[in-house]
Amino acid sequence: MQKTINILNKKAKFQYEILDKYTAGIVLTGTEIKSIRDSKASIAEAFCEFNDKSELFVINMTIQEYVYGNYYNHAPKAERKLLLNRRELKKLEKEVNTSGLTIIPLRLFINEKGYAKLVIALAKGKKLYDKRETIKDRDNKRNLDRIKKNF
Repeated sequence: MQKTINILNKKAKFQYEILDKYTAGIVLTGTEIKSIRDSKASIAEAFCEFNDKSELFVINMTIQEYVYGNYYNHAPKAERKLLLNRRELKKLEKEVNTSGLTIIPLRLFINEKGYAKLVIALAKGKKLYDKRETIKDRDNKRNLDRIKKNF
């Protein structure tokens, strides 16, 4: 039985306003996918960028070196290419260039076929007052749940 791999970017929903989500494949080497299957990856500080050829890459995603990888091991913070349809890539690039939005990874998982997938989002950065409002809403919800539980 294969355990489910679900690596999340917990800070993303707090720091960004999520506008649109996409599921992208990742180009990985053998030792990278083995490390992901061992849950030795982090997308907390990662972001996505387009290169000169309009290809989308995830940058600053950390995949720790595979323990048994010897000299075939990979670089932990290498840029990794994301695989999307051409239509989706053009739409994302247009949004990033015109509106000044960013592309951030939300979740890294392995699908039922065994391929690593990355859920990316087109996002807009929140201001400080938006973050305070999010904290206030979360606290109010927690208090309401506490009150409902007592009744």
